[in-house]
Amino acid sequence: MPRNKINPATIAEPVRKSTRNKAEVPQNNVKNEKDTEESHNLFIKQELVESPLDTTPPKFSEFKYEKKTHVKIEYEKESPKKEDGGLWEPPHWRDFLLNLRNMRANKDAPVDTMGCHKAMDEEASPQVMRYQSLLALMLSSQTKDQVTFAAMERLKARGCTVDNILQLSDEELGKLIYPVGFWKTKVKYIKKTTQTLKEQYNGDIPDSVEKLCKLTGVGPKMAHICMQVAWNKTTGIGVDTHVHRISNRIGWVKKPTATPEDTRKALESWLPFDLWSEVNHLMVGFGQTICQPISPICNECLNNDICPSRGIGRKSPNKSPKKTPSKQEPKHESDDDFDMKIDNKLNIPKKAPKRKITPAKTILNDKIETNVEKVKLNKSPKINIVKIEDPINVETKKVTQRKGIPKKVTPQETAASCELENQLLPDSTKTTSKRKPQKTK
Repeated sequence: MPRNKINPATIAEPVRKSTRNKAEVPQNNVKNEKDTEESHNLFIKQELVESPLDTTPPKFSEFKYEKKTHVKIEYEKESPKKEDGGLWEPPHWRDFLLNLRNMRANKDAPVDTMGCHKAMDEEASPQVMRYQSLLALMLSSQTKDQVTFAAMERLKARGCTVDNILQLSDEELGKLIYPVGFWKTKVKYIKKTTQTLKEQYNGDIPDSVEKLCKLTGVGPKMAHICMQVAWNKTTGIGVDTHVHRISNRIGWVKKPTATPEDTRKALESWLPFDLWSEVNHLMVGFGQTICQPISPICNECLNNDICPSRGIGRKSPNKSPKKTPSKQEPKHESDDDFDMKIDNKLNIPKKAPKRKITPAKTILNDKIETNVEKVKLNKSPKINIVKIEDPINVETKKVTQRKGIPKKVTPQETAASCELENQLLPDSTKTTSKRKPQKTK
């Protein structure tokens, strides 16, 4: 067999083997698929036989239907709104704060030396100091710092602790804190709060604003300042009457606020958190020295050029402005009114009004004198003292005369009166008859 020729039998054998293998593979796959389908059908038939369908209707009484709780989406009425890509803030507030720090650098206000942070006994334990700070804040409501500091000094001299305060009677405690504002009401508040601290907090004060506000006589302002002074924690801005008034005057609130709590929310909405701790102390001293409630000293204020209330804010924001009086028609001045105005300008003394004086008649040596001085006593207005001067003998006599009592008439006086009548009357009407003297009683 030549080299180049190939036996066809040798070539056909592997081809056949390959074709057989190709045919065998799909047959095995088909058998496997059939087996799986048959087994699956048998499994379904067994399930149907074992668990027949239940055609009975379900009992709805066994199921309990619970209503879903309604979720309310609430928004704050005066929540800060974004304006021009950021929160609202007053204009020039950083300049105002810088000037405020410069004006308060001397620390010459009463709050600097007699505030609640100065009313504590530094030698006492921390627990007692915290109690004294809370007590000073309760006394400071509607009271000047000078009066509060003096009351705390009297309490510390007596022993300002929880046990000592509870042992005092209401009268003794009232004498110690007098004359703070509403001292009778504060006596009850202090006693009740101190009892609560002893029973619930082992003589210490709470360490949160929520618990402090639950105490009798403690409000949000006191709670935030107490957290700052007693616990050294900044939880909010303490807004009292000074902070409330000044914030409305300088325009640090977007809208005028009616209560200190509204002012606190308005300030905390835009003021950075790291400035909350110093706002109260700065504004209180500023309000005590320069920006006073009545007649603020605007000419000494460094913020006079940027303050929106310069020369305007003279009253607290709670007081409503007085109504303007109705226009009245101008009155025409008379000549007398015009003369009076001129006299007032020239400082001309006014003439005293003329009084009608009827001089008493006195008889001396058959002559009548009309120069008589009358003096009325303030104690007994019904008595008149008549002073009679005798030009000859230079003797004085005092005669007291009461109203309603007839005066005694002497015979000489009756004769003199008849002669006087004859002199005054004409000759035709002169009387020659003599009058009989009156009988004296």
